[in-house]
Amino acid sequence: MSMFKRIRNIFAKPEAPIRERGILEIGPGDICEVSLVTYEVVGRTRNSRRNSVVLTLRDGSNLSYLVIEEREENKYALYHPIDGRLDSIEEVPTTMELDGIVYHLEEQYNGHVATTGRTPFMQGGDQSVWQYQSDNMKLLRIEWMDGRFMLYEGEDIPPADVRVIRGGGA
Repeated sequence: MSMFKRIRNIFAKPEAPIRERGILEIGPGDICEVSLVTYEVVGRTRNSRRNSVVLTLRDGSNLSYLVIEEREENKYALYHPIDGRLDSIEEVPTTMELDGIVYHLEEQYNGHVATTGRTPFMQGGDQSVWQYQSDNMKLLRIEWMDGRFMLYEGEDIPPADVRVIRGGGA
């Protein structure tokens, strides 16, 4: 190596370390762990107005959905799809009973979402969401988009139970 290259290398700035992507930034191809279960992220739905993300997670043949809302602290909830149907967006009730559990409407909102990868709704657009909670802290989520309903049952997850294992996907 020549003397000039050695001097140039001494004064050269070191390469910036590659920053790991946070949980709100991961997408299809990444790996995360939720409550000690490792999942592959296969889809992502983002509502930028609410600063929230719904990750479609796959563990073998099982699908789960991790809802992340950035507030004062990140809020996490893990949902599993359930069978059910509603007839009309105008007739979504304020209380629902499923398997002996009564859910009460906690929040309802609309917003534009963008999707990536495999999600329940394959393209972005305007989405309506109803979030319910029961007296024993169980959660129910209803999503409506393009004339189709999706229902999910779940629970809140402590922030310490969620971590990115590999954030290098698309």
